[in-house]
Formats: sequence, C-alpha cells, structure tokens
Amino acid sequence: MSFRVRIVQFDRVIEVPACATILAAAQVAGVDYPFGCESGNCGACKSRLVRGAVTLGNYSEFALSDDERARGLFLACRAVPRTDCEVAWLEQDDAIVHPRRRLECRVCGLLDATHDIRRVRLEIVSGGPFRFSAGQFASVTFDGCPPRDYSMANVPGDPTLEFHVRLTASGATSLYVARRLGVGDIVRVDGPFGTAFLRENHRGPIIAIAGGSGMAPIGSIVEHALQSALPQPIHFYFGARTEQDLYRHDHFSAQARRHPNLHFTPVLSEAGDAGYRRGQVHEAVAADLDDLDGCKAYLAGPPVMVEAASAMLERRGVRPGDIHADAFYSAAEMAGAGRKTGADM
Repeated sequence: MSFRVRIVQFDRVIEVPACATILAAAQVAGVDYPFGCESGNCGACKSRLVRGAVTLGNYSEFALSDDERARGLFLACRAVPRTDCEVAWLEQDDAIVHPRRRLECRVCGLLDATHDIRRVRLEIVSGGPFRFSAGQFASVTFDGCPPRDYSMANVPGDPTLEFHVRLTASGATSLYVARRLGVGDIVRVDGPFGTAFLRENHRGPIIAIAGGSGMAPIGSIVEHALQSALPQPIHFYFGARTEQDLYRHDHFSAQARRHPNLHFTPVLSEAGDAGYRRGQVHEAVAADLDDLDGCKAYLAGPPVMVEAASAMLERRGVRPGDIHADAFYSAAEMAGAGRKTGADM
C-alpha cells in the first residue's frame, strides 16, 4: 500500500510507501527536498500540509513548536502519510539554498577557548567550495568517532572552517578532540544544515543570545551582520556560568566600540565581583529591552536556556516565526530529552 503525495514546488506526485516518510520517498524520487539532520531536530525540512493527513514521529520541540503544528506545519523527515496529500516546503527566508557538500578537511589550528571548549580550525582539502549562511551547522566526523553536529563559528566566505567543541563527561567525540586530535589530522565535514541562520534582508532590530559554545553560531551571525554593514541595532547577549567560561568577549566588546549599532553584554549566572552582569541571560534581555516590535531573535546554546529565552521573547510579543533557535543537545539528549511525542495531523 502507498499514498500519492504532490509536492507543490516540484509540481509532481510521488508515491510514498506504507510507513515511509515523505522526505525519504522524495529523496528516492530524486526530489531536491530541503533537509538537515533527518531526525526531527533541526527543522530544515519544515513544510506546510496543504491537504491530506500525516502521522508525525517523535521530534524536537525546538524544530517544530506546538503553534506551528497547529498552523499546519510539519517535519517531512518525521511525517508518514495517512491519506493522499499535498505538501509544500517553506520558502522565502526559510529556504535552504546552499548545496550540500561532503568535505575532506585537515586540522590547521587548535586553541583552548575556555577550560572546556576547544576551537578547531580546518582547511578544506577536497569537496569544496563550501557555502553556508551564518548560523548554520555541519555534521563533523573525527577519526574513529561517530559524526556530531557543530555550528560553523567562522563567517561565510572564510577560507578555513572553525568549530567550537565543548568537553562533556560522557562525550567520546569531545574527549577525542580534547585529548587526541592534532594539527594535520583529517576530518570529514558534511553540510550545511539548519534553519537558524541570519536573515540578511530583515531590517528590524536583531536580538542575539548565546550560551556557552552557542557563541559559535551567534558570533558568526553577529560578525557577518557587521561585515555586511546591516544598519539596525544588534543586541548581543552572551551567557556563561563564571568568568572562566567566557570567551571572545574581548573581541565583541572591541567590535561594539567600533560599531555604534552593536550592543554587547556578557552575563554570568554565578559571577563574583568581576564587573559583569549577574543572573540568567534571558532575564538580562528582558530587563534591558522593552520594545521588541519588529525584532528577529537568534538563539543558540543549552536547551534550557533556549527554551527560557524563547518563552520570554514570545511573552514580549516576538512572533514565533521571528525566533530562530538552535538548542545544543548532547548525544544522550538527542535520544529523548526535549522531544515531542509524535501525533496525527
């Protein structure tokens, strides 16, 4: 048994076998359907159900909100048709326009950013060119390790790629990067993926909130906005536990002195008397900014921070469609925490 699914942009009907997802069937049919993680976590394959009915498998609440699902949006990588359907992937600012590349890279630089975050710089050996939008991520495979998703910390167009890898107690990949990775080692990179990227045509204020290694994509977004001479106010908040968890703060403080439209605020949740803001980063944003009309927000970091900041922004009137969030799940969390149970649509 199979169902017929018409994909609006491709103007053709594909056959989706029983129990198969729309994305999987589209790939078999040769449809260039936008996608990313293929596991319900990134939102790159977010689509609109024009007609028909589907059943959704489990997915991350950050990839598809309850409000979006109520408005008829779904994730093609988790959607199994229950009837014949018509669907359309999201376009305009939310379209993924960069070709996916499989790169072979060589480690050309290693730097300890903090006591538990390492900056890994890679030169592309083959498979390029690699184009992406600031804020996107890639699947990175170190020798003998399973692939892991890391955001590009460099700005688009840089000749080298940079990733920030945070050491976790149970993370085999992060332990490898911390203890064994060396300059000259070969690394495989697959991407780009993700929809929490800078919307360069937007001219309203930007709110950028990073927690921990969320500095990678958010720093890339802010840096690219400055390089592109975007004229609107940019409010950049960086949340960390203590002063030893801060990095790149001197750089962005200097950038704020050079660019009057950039306002940079480090916030420490466990600060002593170091002269930094104290408290939760989303609370600092709420205390500083009253009028959020017309803002776009970019968030990256621990899921609890992303969730709290998203809820605060929505309470202040920012539309869910203007909140572009990338919650950093560990491998264990990806298996279950922060995921919505599938349901029929």
